[in-house]
Amino acid sequence: MEHPALGKNKISALLITYNEIHNIDGVLNNIAFADEVIVVDSYSTDGTVERIRQYPNVKLIQRPFKNYTDQKAFTLDQANNEWVLFLDADERVTEDLKMEILTITQSKDRSDAAYYFRRTFMFQDRVLRFSGWQWDKNYRLFKKDKVRFTQDRLVHETLEVNGTSGILKNKLIHYSYKDYEDYKGKMIKYGQLKAQEELQKGYSPNIYHFVLKPTYRFVNHFILKLGFLDGKKGLIISYLNALSAYWRYKELKRLQNDLKD
Repeated sequence: MEHPALGKNKISALLITYNEIHNIDGVLNNIAFADEVIVVDSYSTDGTVERIRQYPNVKLIQRPFKNYTDQKAFTLDQANNEWVLFLDADERVTEDLKMEILTITQSKDRSDAAYYFRRTFMFQDRVLRFSGWQWDKNYRLFKKDKVRFTQDRLVHETLEVNGTSGILKNKLIHYSYKDYEDYKGKMIKYGQLKAQEELQKGYSPNIYHFVLKPTYRFVNHFILKLGFLDGKKGLIISYLNALSAYWRYKELKRLQNDLKD
């Protein structure tokens, strides 16, 4: 029986990586159903590149990292097929979601240009049910010629879609929280990239940005988005999201001082 992915409409699975040795085998095996797999790596130093080279059907490109939007836009340009499945290294497609993807890409009756994936957020090996993640969704499947990444954001990149969008029924598994230091590093990095965005807007950080914004971020995740129902897990995630807001303005202040020197 012919594999569904080998029909008329082929799929390119895309990844960007940097030091993903703990994720790379899992994600490459998980997306092996795609007709083309392309990884753009930012010169990993932990063995990720060497591991990728063990997969003969995976195309590896190494390219310096400027920001997420730049890297993802470049990676999208490398795809050779009509449909693109663009995942992060810590995301996994379930078997039901895989079949839904294949059904959509092979259907002649689907008019949507892009599809949102809802995600199940994993806190180590347990599901985080609240803390804002209960409403989380991102574009992960789309037609290459119907989308582009907007250039005004360096992190939490935005996909501009020329056409209608759908939402898939089955959820993507998101293993974002490996441990405290790993997630803290992500939050600080996101904050620093957001600072570069806001430097261009001429913002001048003050006590509101250093105290009230992080406080609101914590309250928003822990209280308004029901993080307290996740117990200690929700407390940790809410704190680290608040920390990201603080680091954004700390980095913005540093960048502005550097310009004055």
